[in-house]
Amino acid sequence: MTSLDSAASLGSTTSLGSIPEQRTARAAPSAPPARPAVRDRYLDLLRSLALVRVVTYHTFGWAWLTLLFPSLGVMFALAGSLMARSLSRPALSVIRGRLRRLLIPFWVFAAVAVCWMLARGWDPVQLPRLLLWVVPLGDPPGSEWGAQLTGTLWYVRAYLWFVLLSPVLLWAWRRAPLPLLGGFLALAVVSQYELVDLPVLVDSALTDFGVFGACWLLGFAHQDGSLDALRARTVCAASALLLAGGGWFAFTHPTDAGYDLGSIPLGQALWSLGFVLLLMRFRPRSLPRWPWLDAFVRLFNARAVTIYLWHEVALILAVALTDRMWQVPFLEQYLPLGSDWLLFLLVWPLLAAAIVTVGWAEDLASRKRPHPWPTKPPEPPEPPKKSPIAASGPSSSGGPSTARTPDRKVADCMHDDSQEPARRP
Repeated sequence: MTSLDSAASLGSTTSLGSIPEQRTARAAPSAPPARPAVRDRYLDLLRSLALVRVVTYHTFGWAWLTLLFPSLGVMFALAGSLMARSLSRPALSVIRGRLRRLLIPFWVFAAVAVCWMLARGWDPVQLPRLLLWVVPLGDPPGSEWGAQLTGTLWYVRAYLWFVLLSPVLLWAWRRAPLPLLGGFLALAVVSQYELVDLPVLVDSALTDFGVFGACWLLGFAHQDGSLDALRARTVCAASALLLAGGGWFAFTHPTDAGYDLGSIPLGQALWSLGFVLLLMRFRPRSLPRWPWLDAFVRLFNARAVTIYLWHEVALILAVALTDRMWQVPFLEQYLPLGSDWLLFLLVWPLLAAAIVTVGWAEDLASRKRPHPWPTKPPEPPEPPKKSPIAASGPSSSGGPSTARTPDRKVADCMHDDSQEPARRP
């Protein structure tokens, strides 16, 4: 984007009659050009892959996927990095913005989920707990039938608490990073062995902090540059120890789900931290500019909350659809209706329908113009208009030019896609 044009060329003006020649004032310097918002394509790609892995895991239930790509640790690390960057602004406004971006899409999902469960005979016993569908500080209640709808909402609750506590966590991180990191891993040990008897709501929150708190802090380290300052061999050694420890613990402490890290808090904490440490420290210098890949990444990042919340709904509908297909002899004969691969193929068009139908809530939450299918790159900001005074040269009074420069807060938010325009509360 071009910078503001400078004022008209300077020079003395010839006097008319008895009016003396006036001194020409120096025009105000033009403002530096404001760069358009630049997203980190690598981090966006990681977030997209994490979402694909979540959908794949919930379709097939393969425990080894949690080892191949610990998507939840990746997602918490990315969120921690963005939160640390945003906290260069006042904490209250940052938290308010993050909660708005989370809760508005969540409320749309909550309205559908609660009405769906009520229609299928759900009778909420503890009515005050329904408030958790408004602000999910704990796990929202649900029916036995709706367990698949509510089973993934722990991530929303954990993310909400991480956002609320991030100002304190960032303050502590800057003063005692290693003790804070060790404290979260100690929580994972407490959760693994159930050393403290706590209420369910408190226990689940502390478990999530212990398992994924270190990954959130790793996002802080990525943002403040302390991770990049570490030697490559130091990072590799630390990652190898964490992966070895997490893998060993998982394989020596299997559960009914086998080696699924989701059921092994300490194994999940160590493995995710070691894996994310490598991803955040060693990054490709460039990514291929494939239009289809860019469109895929833009769509998944613009609709990340929608995809996470609604993918289980898509799976429920996919199962219902295949049940109907059994009643059609042709489909029963020629389609593998009992295969999970068919569900996997069906879930994506159903998710696409959810994106078109309810994805607008994320645009509303971000105070953007709604787009049904946001795959196009964002338009660059319009260049600031030239001030009439700057365009016509010095003021008639001989004083300095009063050309306006772009508002600093607005210009700053162009450098950071997580920031919002300054004119909005």
